[in-house]
Amino acid sequence: METKPHISLIIPVFNEQENIRNLYDRLVNVVEKISDQYRFEFLFTDNHSTDDTFMILKDLAAKDKRIKVIRFTKNFGFQASILTGYRNAAGDAAIQIDCDLQDPPELIPDFLAKWREGYQVVYGIRRSRQEGVVISWLRSLFYRVIDKLADDYLPRNAGDFRLIDRRVIDLLKQVDDSHPYIRGMISAFGFEQVGIPYDRARRDHGDSKFSFLDLISLAFDGILYHSIVPLRVASISGLIAAFLTLLGIVFYVISRFLFDSNWPEGFATTIVLLLLSITLNALFLGIIGEYLGRIYQQLKRRPLSIVEKRLNQDDDL
Repeated sequence: METKPHISLIIPVFNEQENIRNLYDRLVNVVEKISDQYRFEFLFTDNHSTDDTFMILKDLAAKDKRIKVIRFTKNFGFQASILTGYRNAAGDAAIQIDCDLQDPPELIPDFLAKWREGYQVVYGIRRSRQEGVVISWLRSLFYRVIDKLADDYLPRNAGDFRLIDRRVIDLLKQVDDSHPYIRGMISAFGFEQVGIPYDRARRDHGDSKFSFLDLISLAFDGILYHSIVPLRVASISGLIAAFLTLLGIVFYVISRFLFDSNWPEGFATTIVLLLLSITLNALFLGIIGEYLGRIYQQLKRRPLSIVEKRLNQDDDL
């Protein structure tokens, strides 16, 4: 009976025809060296690529039964692709790696060694990365902001190159969130976690699928997933506005009746009503935001993803 630990390699792809074979070759080279200790499956989640990505995967899957492919009916986004991969992973642990080879597959044995030591989550820490000064500065700003706002600890310079244990995978299967932020979810679960530093390489083939706006959107997802502070800011702002308006009302009333200020008829009344209206709007919008935030966190029911085709995988998974 096979007793070697089963490891799932989760690889999200979208229009990566230039990288798939290179990644596959490097992964095979790594896993063959440790095949006496582990058995592997290669699980690709194809976000409805429009180039030859799926055809290349189909060809590889026909030659190597360890390769499993899930193709979606449309592009459901990077986070949904990752979570679907984890939900379909059959391994005792799963390692996520991008297809662009910026994260080195050669680090996989180090991840597994830490897992054997008892860590349920092992993540890569980007010691250096090949990117522009502006993007690097914005990333640093994001981590500073989320450190201040988040209720959970999010490791700095840790991306999506990680290993998670079966217990974490099973928890991800229970997540009912149509707008997931996987990095935050895993951090929020707790467990024993450790980081391994590495130097991130540049992308040699193809273009990044993340535009600047996509990165900004992902940053907002991270902040909103980890904290309701933005909603609290709205409520506190409403209370501050209410206090300032009260002071303004007192000032106008005193000026009108005690100092007989020479204002046009109805000026004080108009100002008081205008300030009161603005204050009430700000206050009530903040309160509504608090409730909507809780409803938003509780009621997210859209399908995470819809599978169009599967290769080397049972349809009932």
